[in-house]
Amino acid sequence: MDRRTLLRSAAAAALVPAAWSAATGCGVTRQSGTGSSGPLTGLRMIVGNGPGSGYDITARTVGKALTESEAARGLEVMNISGAGGTIGLSRLVNARGNGRLLMMMGLGVVGAVFTNRSEVGLADTTPLARLIEDPSAVVVPRDSRLESLDDFLRAWRRDPGGLSVGGGSSPGGPDHLLPMQIAEAAGIDPTRTRYIGYDGGGELLTALLGSKIDVAATGIGEMADQIATGDVRVLATTGPTTVAGVDAPTLAEAGTPVSAVNWRGVVAAPGLPDGRRERLVEALRTLRGSAGWKDAVRRNGWSDAFLDGEAFEDFLADQNTRVARTLKRLGLAR
Repeated sequence: MDRRTLLRSAAAAALVPAAWSAATGCGVTRQSGTGSSGPLTGLRMIVGNGPGSGYDITARTVGKALTESEAARGLEVMNISGAGGTIGLSRLVNARGNGRLLMMMGLGVVGAVFTNRSEVGLADTTPLARLIEDPSAVVVPRDSRLESLDDFLRAWRRDPGGLSVGGGSSPGGPDHLLPMQIAEAAGIDPTRTRYIGYDGGGELLTALLGSKIDVAATGIGEMADQIATGDVRVLATTGPTTVAGVDAPTLAEAGTPVSAVNWRGVVAAPGLPDGRRERLVEALRTLRGSAGWKDAVRRNGWSDAFLDGEAFEDFLADQNTRVARTLKRLGLAR
């Protein structure tokens, strides 16, 4: 399944509210088809923002690869947008004991818990595994007057609030934290800049191509088609090394000492039945080793970053601490 097919399927995947109670249950959910062998069935995965976002594309890719690897039979993706993913997170936490309900999450959800003052956090979930890392990019439309990262930074220094920088995440998410880090490294007061958050990469792309913003900070995978066709230009990528197929330097190579890589992983509802967490993690291990998943990771420009068990729990706790520190410095968290 290529990216265009994924985006078409995402656009048709609006959540039907009446089906929600069946998807999550109330309190501890009676399980069926959750034995210790054979493919998992009836899985549902929450995506905390709209179709076409990085989370959405990753979740649908996971569903396809799980089915092809026979680790599961189908996976329904449910887009529950709002509050940077914390509305979806609350639904997951409130579905205690539901061993079929998962959530695709990452750095954006970590930050949104603070900026939206969510009553629940990732510590209230059952962590399963980190799957991938995804380098980001600083992107402009094809006809932008900003020809290079230097052009952008010079214009930004002259008038920090005069350029609108957009991202596919709310304040505290990776698309917001990235330009704030770049601003600090360039000697620009981040609090004077103008950031506009959108609900995922689909809305962000529309805003960028419609000249509603000047610059976008986004995951490379979310604009891969537009980068390939030249509809958008990449001024710099954010990882430690250049990205294959993308004609742009890293931020460090362009003279800005910033390295930032987004990541995505899967968590489940709290209070799972005995043995269920192990079954879910084993399915994700099977996913990781499958040819379909490895091909999807390559096509999307992702990097394998699989981490499960206590190591993933420790990683989430560390991310929580780091993001909280940054957001407090920006005045966005207590």
